[in-house]
Amino acid sequence: MLVFIDESGDPGFKLAKGSSPVFVAAMVVFNNHDEAALAQKRIREMLGTVHRRPEFKFNNCRDEVRDHFFRKLADCEYSVRAIVVRKELIWSERLRNDERSFYSFFIKSMMKFDNQTLRRAKVFIDGSGDRMFRESFLGYLKQSTSEGAVGDIKLRNSKSEPLLQLADMCVGAIARSYRTDRGSPDRWRKAINEKIDDVWEFK
Repeated sequence: MLVFIDESGDPGFKLAKGSSPVFVAAMVVFNNHDEAALAQKRIREMLGTVHRRPEFKFNNCRDEVRDHFFRKLADCEYSVRAIVVRKELIWSERLRNDERSFYSFFIKSMMKFDNQTLRRAKVFIDGSGDRMFRESFLGYLKQSTSEGAVGDIKLRNSKSEPLLQLADMCVGAIARSYRTDRGSPDRWRKAINEKIDDVWEFK
C-alpha cells in the first residue's frame, strides 16, 4: 500500500492577516502498485503537454488544466481520505498558538482514525518547508498511528514525485469546495467524488 499526503491552507490563526480560515489535509491511497505506476506515468506525460511547469499544484493550474488532469486519471484506482478543519471551531490554546502542534495533531488524527484503511502503508509526505520539523514529525507520526498501519514514512520533493502532485490536486479540489469567494466551488471535488472514501469535518 502506498499513501501520499498533502495539505491545503496553513496552520496559522492570524485570519485578519491572511491565514486561511480552513485547513484541509488529505491522503491518496493506492492498494495496487501497478495502478500507482500508471497514475505516475500519466502525470509525467501531462507535464510535457498540457502543463509545462515543474509540477502540478492545484492553486497554480488553470481551470481547463485541472479538468484535464482529473479526467486523465479517472480510471486509475486510488482512494482519497481527508480531514477539514474550520479554524473558527478550534478553542485549544495550544493548537491556536503553536503551528507545529496544529499540523501534527490533524495529520495524525487523519491517519489514526482511518477506518482501518492503512495496512503496513509506505507513506510519502511533501518535504518542502521546514525540513527539520518534518523529519522530527515523522517519528511522532509513526508512533501515533495504529499498530501495523504504517510500515515506513518518508519525505519526498513533490517536484520529483508525481503522486504527491496528485495529493496536492485532490486536497486542493476538496479545499476549494469550502470557499465561498470563488465560482463553481464544487467543480473539481465532483470530479473526484467517486474516489473519495471520507471527508471528516472536524468539530
